[in-house]
Amino acid sequence: MRLLPFIFLLWLTQVSPHLLAQTRHEALFTLHGSNTIGSELAPRLVQGFLQGQGYRQVIIKPGNLSNETRVEALTPSSNQTVAVIIEAHGTATGFGALKQNPTDIAMASRAINSEELRGLSQLGNMRSFSSEHIIAIDGVAVIVHPHNPLAELTLDQLAAIFSGHITNWAELGGANAEIHLYARDGNSGTADTFKSLVLSDQPSLSGDAQLFESNRALADAVAKDENGIGFVGLAAIAQCKPLAIGQSGVDALKPEQIAIATEDYLLSRRLYLYSADQPEGSLPARFLRYVHGAEAQALVAKSGFVSQTPIAMQVRPDDGPAEYLALVKDAQRLSVNIRFHEGSAELDNKAKHDIERLIQLAKTEAFRHRKLLLVGFGDQQQTDDRALVLSRLRAITVKAELHANGIRVAPVAGFGAANPVAANTGSARLRNQRVEVWVL
Repeated sequence: MRLLPFIFLLWLTQVSPHLLAQTRHEALFTLHGSNTIGSELAPRLVQGFLQGQGYRQVIIKPGNLSNETRVEALTPSSNQTVAVIIEAHGTATGFGALKQNPTDIAMASRAINSEELRGLSQLGNMRSFSSEHIIAIDGVAVIVHPHNPLAELTLDQLAAIFSGHITNWAELGGANAEIHLYARDGNSGTADTFKSLVLSDQPSLSGDAQLFESNRALADAVAKDENGIGFVGLAAIAQCKPLAIGQSGVDALKPEQIAIATEDYLLSRRLYLYSADQPEGSLPARFLRYVHGAEAQALVAKSGFVSQTPIAMQVRPDDGPAEYLALVKDAQRLSVNIRFHEGSAELDNKAKHDIERLIQLAKTEAFRHRKLLLVGFGDQQQTDDRALVLSRLRAITVKAELHANGIRVAPVAGFGAANPVAANTGSARLRNQRVEVWVL
């Protein structure tokens, strides 16, 4: 009898391509991939979208297997029941489903990698503006039991813990107790993000870590273990205690809204949808437009992630060049940083949508008579002068886009490699290539 579950899973694996194709045929459209997106956010977005399209009695129902969901509805003009199918078994499964053609949209809690990009080349350039859609900002939160006295860790300490080089809380100033590791499994984009940001210079994740397919299950386990530490998406912190994360020469930041929205938090990340070009006017194409709008971004916030809709916040920096501190003294900071393709002043895909959001914000009554202030920063270059020029050029690029749409912008400023939010080494330095947006 013990062999029956194994035999069933083996059978399911063999027939799953056929079943997936059949499911896709019967659905309005399908999404496969990231559990971070698919567990709650994607169903809410699909529900909101269908309601806006005139579908009636839109309800979210569990699917046939764990981490699968059906969003069912009645069509606008009849009582026919239709559904959108969401299967959330990890980012890698989304790209696999996109390649095999049993899904319309892949959900990913990390950017597509080079191998996946090549494997999907027959569908076009998956990094293009029409194929890559950033739908929310998330923070990979490092969580411990609420009674744990630890407040912050550096990236180096975090790497030593999860690679098994630090195994006792006493090594971090805590109790003399063994550290228990909790991690997401190999299909998870959360795990991929954590490994790339934290374990890139370490051998591998410790074999002692307990692995989970679900963020929620991992957080529940840490909440019951006073010696536990794990990592989850921002929306799954639940009853656990999130730690501030820093780096040598960079202040530790908690996974809080402003730090995540601006992507200054070292473990912040983007959440993506990927799709081949959809026929104009098709439901998938309309859904992909919908996720960038204010209504969908409000659902992002309700789901526990950070919306990309810019909001003005009172922020008082206490560090940086004197000219910078004087510029922003009486300004409010918007919850967005404009970012660029590596080493250039070319807007990335998120930035292009962020520009559109800034234009909409600037045209509202509350902001119509105010000016935007753009402040550029960068990573260290061969010379300070080059870093300064690039930081200013990035701010000028943003100003040109806004000015072309009639938006008032104050004279721009650039401060080179000042005020780093990450170390100026490796891929981390890309976080420093940014334009802050303030409102005067």
